[in-house]
Amino acid sequence: MKRRTLLTTGAAVLVAPRVAQSQAARTLKFVPQIDVPLLDPIVTSAYISRNHGFVVFDTLFGQDSEYKAQPQMVDGFATEADGKTWRLTLRDGLKFHDGTPVLARDCVASVNRWGKRDAFGQALMAATDELSAADDKTIVFRLKRPFPLLPDALGKVAGNMCAIMPERLANTDPFKPITEMVGSGPFRYVAAERVPGALSVYTRFESYVPRPGGTPSCTAGPKIAYLDRIEWGTIPDPSTAMAALQRGQVDWWQEPSLDLYPVLRQNGSLTTDTLDPTGLPGMVRFNHLQPPFNNPAIRRALLGAVNQADFMQAVAGTDRSLWKDDVGFFAAASPLASSAGVSVLQGKRDLTRVKADLAAAGYNGERAVVMIATDLPALQALGEVGADMLKQAGINVDVQSTDWGSVIQRRASKAPVDKGGWSVFFTSFFGVDQFTPATHLGLRGNGEAGWFGWCDSPKLEQLRDSWFHAPDMAAQKAIAVQIQEQAFQDVPYLPTGEYYQPTAYRKTVSGVLKGLPLMWNVKKEG
Repeated sequence: MKRRTLLTTGAAVLVAPRVAQSQAARTLKFVPQIDVPLLDPIVTSAYISRNHGFVVFDTLFGQDSEYKAQPQMVDGFATEADGKTWRLTLRDGLKFHDGTPVLARDCVASVNRWGKRDAFGQALMAATDELSAADDKTIVFRLKRPFPLLPDALGKVAGNMCAIMPERLANTDPFKPITEMVGSGPFRYVAAERVPGALSVYTRFESYVPRPGGTPSCTAGPKIAYLDRIEWGTIPDPSTAMAALQRGQVDWWQEPSLDLYPVLRQNGSLTTDTLDPTGLPGMVRFNHLQPPFNNPAIRRALLGAVNQADFMQAVAGTDRSLWKDDVGFFAAASPLASSAGVSVLQGKRDLTRVKADLAAAGYNGERAVVMIATDLPALQALGEVGADMLKQAGINVDVQSTDWGSVIQRRASKAPVDKGGWSVFFTSFFGVDQFTPATHLGLRGNGEAGWFGWCDSPKLEQLRDSWFHAPDMAAQKAIAVQIQEQAFQDVPYLPTGEYYQPTAYRKTVSGVLKGLPLMWNVKKEG
């Protein structure tokens, strides 16, 4: 079956006539940002896989709307030996979707697998001497040194989530995706109804036991599934998605195109809101392994070509409430954000100077393969402005436009451009992902062990390690200033400003939580 056929099939599923009213009220038709290309939330940092992961899997800790870690699958915990031993006790009644109980050894295997892929997890595991299951309900971390951020690591919503899965699946090589979805969360994945490129289906897991008490808040608190069925149906064309939402053929559109947002905002049958108040910082991400961007002087020279307002207006228009410029390497809402080094992005852009700096740095016309995602309007806008910026600066740009799923797959290649590799891609992160060095993938300097692009900066890594050992917020802020100053030297990526992505859903839908598109707590009327 061709991709075009699949996409048509997905749209047909979404706009099919409603059946019995009671069934319709228990079925949510959701339009995600894109189809889910990878089901395993450990092997990729792609948000669509993370969002899918939170539907299917549970986590030991959750993160509330104040960005604080709270026990989730864990009933409680205790620390000993001056913070170098942590004992986590699982809640009663936890089950996997195959009916087997969640045991401590499942959690140990899951944490170990996650800890090999996630940046925060790598820091936690580097501080861990031994991770073991003392019995069926007790997980024990024996640490080399105190790591007070342990709950924050296990409950993070940024990047790769720490999904708890059965031991037999968690023993899979963390660099090879699992395809069997046996989760621990409030909804099951229905593999039999999957239409690649078009549709993913989830149904309520009857045996899920929500955390007792408390208030739902992002991924913390009780996860109560009010819906029986959730259909994630991809509609690639924004105008078609908008029409389906306005007609009530779908219930929730995750990421409306910002140019259509004013129309949606005026529709009295819709609720428009911003899920993540921390915004989405954008970036031009370089491949540090291949010419020409393996040369830091070339990357530095391009800072002079960046006009963040150009990027943000292309994404969100002229409404300044929807974007910010003068943004450095930490999200604007982060307590670690500062103006250190940001002046290089300000003032009139001088492309003649940029071209001279590129020549002095040794740029000699090498081809740069620039990947642009065409099915996500914000990323397409970033890509089009970025590609034009690079061309005007004198870079020999080869634009290759594909869907985001293909970008996700290709960016894993470390091959030269003439053998299927790449030079640049464009993306954005939720601001909470760029709050601290613990979760900021773009600021890692750990080379080929790091995030796509593979920036190699021992100094950035040294400063990151120092941040983990900082005794208080004042010390953390001081180190963050040094990190940003170093980033403007190493240029792991070009920051392009920060925009705010709205969401839109029918007023028959309620209970939508802040943070990311979460399916629990959501109710639907008639």
